[in-house]
Amino acid sequence: MITSIFKKSSILNYALIIILLLASFFLFQIGASSQNSDTPNLSDNVLLIILLLTSFFLVNFIVKKNGLTKNSSYTILFFLLFLLNFPVVLSHSNLLFANFFLLLSMRRLISLQTLKAPKEKIFDASMWIFIASLFHFWCILFIVLVYISIIFHVSRDYRNWLLPFVAFVTTAVVFLGAALYFDKTWIDHILSQTQTHFELDYFTSHYQNAALSFYVVIALYFLFSMVISLTNRPLILQASYKKMIFGFLIGSVVFILSPDKNNAMLLFTFFPLAVMTTNNIEYSQNQMYQEIVLLLLITGSFFAFFAQL
Repeated sequence: MITSIFKKSSILNYALIIILLLASFFLFQIGASSQNSDTPNLSDNVLLIILLLTSFFLVNFIVKKNGLTKNSSYTILFFLLFLLNFPVVLSHSNLLFANFFLLLSMRRLISLQTLKAPKEKIFDASMWIFIASLFHFWCILFIVLVYISIIFHVSRDYRNWLLPFVAFVTTAVVFLGAALYFDKTWIDHILSQTQTHFELDYFTSHYQNAALSFYVVIALYFLFSMVISLTNRPLILQASYKKMIFGFLIGSVVFILSPDKNNAMLLFTFFPLAVMTTNNIEYSQNQMYQEIVLLLLITGSFFAFFAQL
């Protein structure tokens, strides 16, 4: 019954997901303002809403354009459910900006499989990653995914291996010029993020711990499911699914290394995990299994969301 709602793409599905996204956003903001006794800044909220909606559009565009999933709305639904597990994401604009630029990078890297204009795509993907690292430094690790994509598709041309360095220099020069002209503290902000912190000692409630545990369990399940069934996927898409696997692993490393750690930093794993979860659902022939998995994810995510308000 639930799967019948989201197994196809329709305006109704998109509208429902957008309504759920906006409702969760305002519920979180109301809860946060009541605890901090601060009135949410309207312009900041509008910017965050636009950023969230654009990110959801990008997620849907990437999977549809590159055929990563069937004609369903599962991916953006799962992206929303994973976000509901960690509503603190909605208060971290820097992470939302970083993830937005990483999605732009993923878009270029996945489309690299067409072998059309590979140099432009490699440069663009690298530049978006370096821009993302300005908002959260350890996102720079996603440059590994660029080289993995080069190995998959265009490794024979040595110039492709040099393009990320060109993108790095370009981004660094523009950033340093802007920082020196507008505000030199931008440089100090970037340097302060280069530290690492490995301990999970940031929990302020048992519900945050429970949400993380729930997410880790489902993430490992769908990750191993994708790894085991990868050879059964269409050959033309296997490289793209491998990028999803590596993207999830790199996002996990970013979470582990990041200083000032909190659950919001798992945001960088949401997109690849949403794709893997969608594939698990779509390729299953067992209707009961699909319903149980979807019901479990919806129930667990909404419980985690409301418990953390």
